[in-house]
Amino acid sequence: MTVSRMPALFLGHGSPMNVLEDNQYTQAWRQLGETLPRPTAIVVVSAHWYTRGTGVTAMEHPKTIHDFGGFPQALYDTHYPAPGSPVLARKILDLLSPVPVTLDQEAWGFDHGAWGVLIKMYPEADIPMVQLSIDSTKPAAWHFEMGRKLASLRDEGVMLVASGNVVHNLRTVRWHGDTSPYPWARAFNDAVKANLTWQGPVEQHPLVNYMDQEGASLSNPTPEHFLPLLYVLGTWDGHESVTVPVDGIEMGSLSMLSVQVG
Repeated sequence: MTVSRMPALFLGHGSPMNVLEDNQYTQAWRQLGETLPRPTAIVVVSAHWYTRGTGVTAMEHPKTIHDFGGFPQALYDTHYPAPGSPVLARKILDLLSPVPVTLDQEAWGFDHGAWGVLIKMYPEADIPMVQLSIDSTKPAAWHFEMGRKLASLRDEGVMLVASGNVVHNLRTVRWHGDTSPYPWARAFNDAVKANLTWQGPVEQHPLVNYMDQEGASLSNPTPEHFLPLLYVLGTWDGHESVTVPVDGIEMGSLSMLSVQVG
């Protein structure tokens, strides 16, 4: 049986409260789950597993991690018991070689950047899943190349879902009153959309060199929420469609841009 090439997704995950809410973003995620080909397994890259070195969850039953505070009890009572896949974890170890990858048997699980979006796409939590960490010691081009190494999984029915926010500045968030986007946030968000299908040497890619874009330093005071996008762009074959399922900037400085490759 021929397995169709799975899409790769970058989803702007935003507040953990999206788990409990029904809005334009959660509706878009739900529609993706209902309309895309059903994956045999999922590899998720979340901004919230930001490590020294690279790890992948390799346990049979990963735990649901509630890595946030100050939210309603209903959020802490929510769990996402998707099965793990030690077999897929070991395959990732081979694909990423010679990058050393730690097979995590107990320390991590699925953080809210991972399960917070997938609970909307696949609420039954019945698709095997592993989470890959983001190595904080590596430059942007390295993360793009990691996406290239993972691209072959898409030909085997495995979906790559990366979760972050291309604009993520909590210090400038407008909690009350005028919540319209800051000009610098809009400028950077637009620059990302304009360069999704850029082709050329990796070291010259405008989104690998994202800090050169207008508004970049305010949009990304730290890199962990932007870098997951590069894993998805790294899987692009240069011919597939690249689309934006949903977009928006919340509270002035939190981009909910989502990107679909394939």
